[in-house]
Amino acid sequence: MKAVIQRVSEASVSIDKKKKSAIGQGFLILLGIVDSDTHEDIAWLSTKIINLRVFDDENGVMNLSIKDILGEIIVVSQFTLHASTRKGNRPSYIKAAKPDVAIPLYEHFVKELEKLLGKSVGTGEFGAMMEVALVNDGPVTIIIDTKNKE
Repeated sequence: MKAVIQRVSEASVSIDKKKKSAIGQGFLILLGIVDSDTHEDIAWLSTKIINLRVFDDENGVMNLSIKDILGEIIVVSQFTLHASTRKGNRPSYIKAAKPDVAIPLYEHFVKELEKLLGKSVGTGEFGAMMEVALVNDGPVTIIIDTKNKE
């Protein structure tokens, strides 16, 4: 499971020009899932994200978590995070999990974040063509791969 976490001052997801989710300060998370991902990966990744201290404290030091600032989250499924570009110029997405595996894991990840955050988490729509808009605050962008926990 691979996540690209962007600290945002605002973000939204639209489908067919209709806004599905919108947040103020918080995280926009792009999530890529592979067949070998498990509920243990979800537990580890969601806890890691909720506890990331990447928001400024009163001294301008990144020392606060999303819970500390009462921030919001949007999670967008992004199978292209697992693109292989080793051969040629056209990426291969063979590593990305198929919908029958990915959708339940994606939904479980969102529910786990909601439980840890204590509020609803915005989403895109799995498999839909989405327009994602964001204002990256900092910019701060962190990539976490559950296959590299050590």
